[in-house]
Amino acid sequence: MNFVRYRNPAILFSAVMVALSIILLFYPGLNLGVDFTGGTILERRTEQNVTTDQVRKVLDDAVPEVDLSGAVVQLLDQSGDFMIRTRPLDNSEILRIDEAFSAEFGSLVELKTDVVGPVIGRELVRNAVIAIAVSAAGILAYIAWRFEHRFAATAVLCLMHDVLIVLGFFALTGREVNSPFVAAVLTVLGYSINNTIVVFDRIRENLRLKKKRSYAALVNDSLNQTLTRSLNTSITTLLVIVMLVIFGGSAIGDFAMALLIGILFGTYSSLFLAGPLWLTWMERKK
Repeated sequence: MNFVRYRNPAILFSAVMVALSIILLFYPGLNLGVDFTGGTILERRTEQNVTTDQVRKVLDDAVPEVDLSGAVVQLLDQSGDFMIRTRPLDNSEILRIDEAFSAEFGSLVELKTDVVGPVIGRELVRNAVIAIAVSAAGILAYIAWRFEHRFAATAVLCLMHDVLIVLGFFALTGREVNSPFVAAVLTVLGYSINNTIVVFDRIRENLRLKKKRSYAALVNDSLNQTLTRSLNTSITTLLVIVMLVIFGGSAIGDFAMALLIGILFGTYSSLFLAGPLWLTWMERKK
């Protein structure tokens, strides 16, 4: 396959995707979860099927002393299960809400109660940014040491491409960004750089045997030599992740979706961006 032939369309496509992702990060922006903004998550199960309107009516009418005007109500996969995401609540307020639900719907089962203060939320945001920045810096330093600075800069550029597209997808779809999402992003970083390193290692080996071949032929041969390995690894990984997306339920749905989008574009960037970007740099240098 002549990867170099598609170099300019691939770079243009990626530039458009990154630009759109950046725009989406400003508007409508990310839907930050309670982990980052602070608040309370209540997951409850009732004996009967309920609607979001019924749950909200209980919140508005049965517990008027608790201000829940900004609460988000969401039905879960299991019938009778629902989730409420609202401002930080104390134990007495949570108890009054549960008593109101029990009076309205009958027996009530507490599935989960998470309370995160705004200070903890800001600390989690800071830690998430630090984790991603340190990971990228470590990758840049290691590849620059083991290979050379052009390989390192190109690899980090591809990683930024993958992460920005995942963030743009979550901003577009309104999916919740929480702590598992950060874990998914770090996983995508590791997976994507692994594919890219395999390609760069083959390019480096072929550079030693370059003889009279052009850089374009060398990059194209290297990509074809690693193509089977890259596709086999990506396909087997994606099979597992697709099963998580389909059968994982709401608990890990956003985490699995972030992995799915990240690995799809991570494989694409390793094949269509990493080598061609390095090739463009080398040609301009020459």
